Amino acid sequence: MTAAGTRTDGALAGGGLLDRERIVARPGFNRWLVPPAALAIHLCIGMAYGFSVFWLPLSKSLGITASTACPDLTLASALFTTTCDWRVADLGWIYTLFFVLLGSSAAIWGGWLERAGPRKAGVVSACCWCGGIILAAIGVITHQLWMMWLGAGVIGGIGLGLGYISPVSTLIKWFPDRRGMATGMAIMGFGGGAMIGAPLANLLMNTFKTDSSVGVWQTFIVMAVIYFVFMMGGAFGYRIPPAGWRPEGWTPPAAKSTMITTKHVHLRNAHRTKQFWLIWAVLCLNVSAGIGVLGMASPMLQEIFAGSLIGLPDVGFAQLDAGQKASIATIAAGFAGLLSLFNIGGRFFWASLSDKIGRKNTYYCFFVLGIVLYALAPTFAGMGNKALFVLSFGIILSMYGGGFATIPAYLADIFGTQFVGAIHGRLLTAWATAGIVGPVVVNYIREAQIAAGVAPGPTLYTGTMYILAGMLALGLIANALIKPLSDKWFMSDDEVAALQAKSAAVNAGPTGSFGIGTGGLDAKAMLAWAVVGIPLLWGVWVTLRATFALFG
Repeated sequence: MTAAGTRTDGALAGGGLLDRERIVARPGFNRWLVPPAALAIHLCIGMAYGFSVFWLPLSKSLGITASTACPDLTLASALFTTTCDWRVADLGWIYTLFFVLLGSSAAIWGGWLERAGPRKAGVVSACCWCGGIILAAIGVITHQLWMMWLGAGVIGGIGLGLGYISPVSTLIKWFPDRRGMATGMAIMGFGGGAMIGAPLANLLMNTFKTDSSVGVWQTFIVMAVIYFVFMMGGAFGYRIPPAGWRPEGWTPPAAKSTMITTKHVHLRNAHRTKQFWLIWAVLCLNVSAGIGVLGMASPMLQEIFAGSLIGLPDVGFAQLDAGQKASIATIAAGFAGLLSLFNIGGRFFWASLSDKIGRKNTYYCFFVLGIVLYALAPTFAGMGNKALFVLSFGIILSMYGGGFATIPAYLADIFGTQFVGAIHGRLLTAWATAGIVGPVVVNYIREAQIAAGVAPGPTLYTGTMYILAGMLALGLIANALIKPLSDKWFMSDDEVAALQAKSAAVNAGPTGSFGIGTGGLDAKAMLAWAVVGIPLLWGVWVTLRATFALFG
């Protein structure tokens, strides 16, 4: 028997299909159904990290076997040309737009999401991300770069931002006893999206490739449809706990005092401190270096190692035929997926390590190790040592992912916990900025090198690696300058007490599990996990297989 106003599918009745009131859980709902719903969305939007697999095919979408180059092509003319093939740097702006719009939309619409609920945000995210990819496919068909920028970059980027933040607060509410694990699962999904998407995209492009098409627009459409199904399933799988809900048998850990021992900075003052902007710089510089490599991972590996990837060490990239380039593109897609594995693992490893050695020391590790590895990367490439080259970038990408996982705790250490969520939302503008800086540095230095007559190979990226190392050196300095805040920035005890009193009044109703959240990994939960787990395992398998091919 169900109570009045409830339904039998685990949600309260009332409100529109997408309204927050509609998804409040009822007795019998299993909280372990929420993480796979979050993963379904994050694994789809995480393909943003793997979009570099499209750059080289799109750079010859007219010429098919070779780019139809126009010497006088500018960025402005590239947006509208129908007779010239696009340059990789022109296409790389899509990747930049992804993360500019992700950070901006997360900061702008974070408050709306809290009011509207995760289901509505997830549906809007699915429509924007998948609809943007469909519009990008039309841009490929009509050879209009501006349409690709608008579709995948702008509209898709908004979908990225809403999808990225949609599950985080929901998972924290469902798992107050395991917050780090809960949010880590969602962030892991975003980091691992390319591990599935990149090899899938490469498989589809090879399937659809013809004498008159490189197979990209068809791949866009198929992937958009697949992603839409998964993301809508995730959005409609979201539920939120009722007010006062707690896990069965769990009680919040007792505070050391009613006022809490750590002090807090008000949201209105956080951005007025130099510590906020130093942490902003730390995140921006760490992400800029990593995101620049991610955006060019596939073409970089192909152009540096070329024929050596398929047992032809003396054959440069320009001397490879179409079939050989297709073979190394498959291996390079595996490289992008392998970086995703490191990206995922780093989010757990470095965040856990920061609990032991501290956030500041963790970022010291990021910058010192990163400087050394970026500086050595050209040497590894010149030696033709694929193992050291891949390992160095794997470690770099683990620190890139670790930076995202560690920064909220860094903020809590400096500013307290009262407004850390909102402060973190504002700090994501550093990610948006990094989305411009990183890809622009990598893409345009590459184009400048090519214009200067540098052939595809190890020297094409040497200058880029040194510049990225210099950016990390600036991050090291910013991290060293971060000091504890002076007392003038902290809220008084009375202010904190007033805020906590308001919060206590809102949550003054009954508390308990209400028969909600129980069930563990029952048959329904296991099926939900299988839906997201099987594609993830496939991505791991393809990645490891490509890794074996890479080291031959």
